[in-house]
Amino acid sequence: MTENRVIYQRGLPEQFKSSAIKLYDQAFGAKISVAVRADEKRLFLLNSCFMPEYGIFAIYDKKLVGIAGYHTPTGSLTGGITYGDLISQLGFIMGNWAALIFNLYERKPRAGELVMDGIVVHSDFRGKGIGSRLLEEIGKYAKENQFNRIRLDVIDINPKAKKLYERKGFKAVKSEQFPYLRWLLRFSGSTRMELSTKGNHYP
Repeated sequence: MTENRVIYQRGLPEQFKSSAIKLYDQAFGAKISVAVRADEKRLFLLNSCFMPEYGIFAIYDKKLVGIAGYHTPTGSLTGGITYGDLISQLGFIMGNWAALIFNLYERKPRAGELVMDGIVVHSDFRGKGIGSRLLEEIGKYAKENQFNRIRLDVIDINPKAKKLYERKGFKAVKSEQFPYLRWLLRFSGSTRMELSTKGNHYP
């Protein structure tokens, strides 16, 4: 694979949507399964809430190989579902449970801020610079749309991701510890990281 043959684009043609949902679930399914355990229901839910206009996608040889989602005041990659949708799709008890868990995960952007909504690279294409390029594309989008900074939260069990963000200029600004939730969330802490778009250049 040659990196210059990878196409990076905002938004996604309909024919790639199924692949995008499966790839996103492979990366974040364990996290989302705390809210929605059944694979079939979780994939159906992702299909319902997936908003590709809030994402940058890497395509190689007509295959989706990477996703970087973002959250702005107008929406997010996985934000196209309401509380009412959860109740109608999962039932009253499980719908409320899912709403509770998703509320714990929720990170709303502040004024002038773009929040990352997950980044994933297909397992066959890791180590080839795709993740780094997706981050650069997010940076370009943020700067072009007058966002002052990019924010993300990285969990304590993913040190490799934290190192990647640090190499790209992100700075840790706040750490939170919640060991009492480890049994539920499968991680016990997270670090908020931010990157100012001022003075940063994205080729």
